[in-house]
Amino acid sequence: MPKMKAAIFVEPGRIVLDEKPIPDIGPLDALVRITTTTICGTDVHILKGEYPVARGLTIGHEPVGIIEKLGSAVTGYREGQRVIAGAITPSGYSYACLCGCGSQDGAGTKHGFKATGGWKFGNTIDGTQAEYVRVPDALANLSPIPDGLTDEEVLMCPDIMSTGFSGAESGAVQIGDTVVVFALGPIGLCAVAGAKLKGATTIIGVDTVPKRLEIARQLGANHIVDFKNGDVVEQIMALTDGRGVDVAIEALGTQATFEAALRVLRPGGTLSSLGVYSSDLTIPLSAFSAGLGDNKIITTLCPGGKERMRRLMDVIASGRVDLKPLVTHRFKLDDIEAAYDLFSHQRDGVLKVAITP
Repeated sequence: MPKMKAAIFVEPGRIVLDEKPIPDIGPLDALVRITTTTICGTDVHILKGEYPVARGLTIGHEPVGIIEKLGSAVTGYREGQRVIAGAITPSGYSYACLCGCGSQDGAGTKHGFKATGGWKFGNTIDGTQAEYVRVPDALANLSPIPDGLTDEEVLMCPDIMSTGFSGAESGAVQIGDTVVVFALGPIGLCAVAGAKLKGATTIIGVDTVPKRLEIARQLGANHIVDFKNGDVVEQIMALTDGRGVDVAIEALGTQATFEAALRVLRPGGTLSSLGVYSSDLTIPLSAFSAGLGDNKIITTLCPGGKERMRRLMDVIASGRVDLKPLVTHRFKLDDIEAAYDLFSHQRDGVLKVAITP
């Protein structure tokens, strides 16, 4: 059986490069040869054992590649075509999909609801940090890459861009809104760009890393709050003349940032949560206004599917958003263990790494 190289979860603290069989595909699937992929913060949660996956699973969920083989029932595509697929791969026909929530595709069970059902790559099936990946329900998930766009230009679309933009979309950002984004990692930076596209006219970014602050300004942040320069809530309330913000986007996944995002909301404002939390959250009574503040707390799992990917690539092609600066480091798949070491320890100003087999 032909083999391929793949980054495999062995145990908490160990993701290693090894060989696995090239995946078989069924009638509804496609086999995609990976040309570029990347490492996500969620992959680091897996590495640390904070998010459980099966031992022996190939990790990764952000594919850019070329169709190697199509299932017998897949029409409208051709072998050799450049494509991406979202990190979330909805089937299009589940109860969740037909309720308009494809990200949770397959999440319901007879024992109750389980979140993240639509996230399959590197979670419930083999992922994309490999030479090949099987894309399930290819008709719903393969999106052709427009001519003229490079791999790195579309690399953020499968997850980071889709997730960051969804923070602004789920938060219902409107023209003239004031928005704060807590943590300017790759997702937070995309949330800044998404808030600007949605019409926010005052965008506040919270972080302390100079390179992140610089890119945030390029993407649309009007003000920067450095959390090392004093109380974050006080700084944000001062910037808004005490009004608070219309939408607070939490993009880190910690108690401190979640609570601060809640405390800076105006009455009736929305906390749009994108962070992946690895422990229980506590909602302080005062920050929650004893439940009487007319506030909304909404969570979002990265929207997927081919139409979402098409729209995001159109945004890139239009030139309205340039996410190329987010790719700060490049590695061959052979060196992915070194890439994980760099990315998980956030050394050398890393934002995103491009991995090429």
